[in-house]
Amino acid sequence: MTNTFHTITVEKAAEAYVLSRGKAHFLSIAQAIRAIRTLVPACKATDRELEELLAAASIVHGVPIAFDVKTADGVEPRLHS
Repeated sequence: MTNTFHTITVEKAAEAYVLSRGKAHFLSIAQAIRAIRTLVPACKATDRELEELLAAASIVHGVPIAFDVKTADGVEPRLHS
C-alpha cells in the first residue's frame, strides 16, 4: 500500500483558506497567516508576502479583509471590503 501526498504551495494554501472563510463577515489576515504557517511550517514567505497573497485571493473571491497584522510602525488594523 502506498500513500500519495500532494504538494501544497503557499499560494494554494492562501486561496484555500480564503475560500474556507467565504461565508464569514471578513477574513482576518492575522489568523490566516497563523493558519498557513501551521499548515506549511517550512514556509519561507514573509508575513508581508503572505498578506499580499491573501489580499489578492480575497479580492478575487469577493471576501472582505481585515488587515489586522500588527506592524512595527504601530498602524491601526484596517477593514476593507
